[in-house]
Amino acid sequence: MSRERGQQFETLAAQYMQQQGLQLLARNVSCRFGELDLICKDRDCLVFVEVKYRQSSAFGSAAAMVTTAKQQKLRLSASWYLQQKQWRGAARFDVLAIEGDAPYQFSWLKNAF
Repeated sequence: MSRERGQQFETLAAQYMQQQGLQLLARNVSCRFGELDLICKDRDCLVFVEVKYRQSSAFGSAAAMVTTAKQQKLRLSASWYLQQKQWRGAARFDVLAIEGDAPYQFSWLKNAF
C-alpha cells in the first residue's frame, strides 16, 4: 500500500478515535525502533493505536497483521516515547482494524496486546 493510501486510512482512524471520545495527541511518531501510527489519550490513559487496513480478509484479517515482531517494535517505540514525554501514567496498545470498501468496517481492539 502506498504511503499516501496509508495516510488516508490513518486520517480515517484518527477521526474514528476522536468520535469515540479519545483525544488525538500525535500521528506518525518515528524513532529508531519504528513508528507509532496514532497516539491518543483516553481520560488519563495514553493509547498507542496501530492502524491496519485490508481490503479483503481472504488472506487474514487486518488485526492479524499485527505480528509478534510488530508488537515488539511497538513496545520499544512506545517505551521510547514514554521516556521522551516523561509519562508516568497508564498506557495501553489498541489496534484499529479497517476492512473492506467504503463504508469501511472498523474493529477497535482495546488492550490488544
